[in-house]
Amino acid sequence: MDHKAPRLQPLSYACRDEPFTGLLAFDETVNGPRPGILIVHDAWGIADNVKMRAQTLAGLGYVALCADIYGDGQRPADIGQAQQQVDRFRVDPELLRDRARAALDALAALPQVDASRLLAIGYCFGGMTVLEMARAGAPCLGIVSFHGLLKTSLPAAAGGIAAKLLVCTGSEDPLVPIDDVAAFQQEMREADADCQIIIYSGAKHSFTNPFASDNPGIGYHPDADRRSWAAMLELFAEVLGSSK
Repeated sequence: MDHKAPRLQPLSYACRDEPFTGLLAFDETVNGPRPGILIVHDAWGIADNVKMRAQTLAGLGYVALCADIYGDGQRPADIGQAQQQVDRFRVDPELLRDRARAALDALAALPQVDASRLLAIGYCFGGMTVLEMARAGAPCLGIVSFHGLLKTSLPAAAGGIAAKLLVCTGSEDPLVPIDDVAAFQQEMREADADCQIIIYSGAKHSFTNPFASDNPGIGYHPDADRRSWAAMLELFAEVLGSSK
């Protein structure tokens, strides 16, 4: 990041009487409320990729908050602990929705944020999280999932999704097979959701993360990263209109 990039600062909030600490970024030289964007981390917690995205989006004029889904100071030490966290929330989507909504509410309450112009994006586990937010009717104008898990035990109700959705997934992602994509598309159809799904050829899981290790089924894909980011910005321009 450029040395002039907006700094990251902690933001504390609570959910179900438990403490959480997210990371906030915004341009402190700009006056007036701006669109707020919630960024949800992957299975490893708030790490370099989401921090970088928050600073980049803050530089584009958003107030960006990296949500803390796991809890204050809780970070997986290894892949086993990371998988345990993901599994915990997969079987309890209501808890996941509550924690994500608490972060969104904390963002919306900031004086720098226009609470009528909220957005959310998520990576991997975070992509799953923001889609659960969408299914729960979160008051966001746009929600974007990057290589997020698509299955849920609480499918969207008809007319229950308020946000316009963008789902970016990789054709070579073993965690999101094509059958899951088809099932998700059918769920969105039955929910009458405004949803665009883009499949990037050759892209594995974590294709947007330049810090990801290159393992079978996992790896950074610069073209898919660049194209999915552009698609996200196009959606944001659409839902925000000329008001941003």
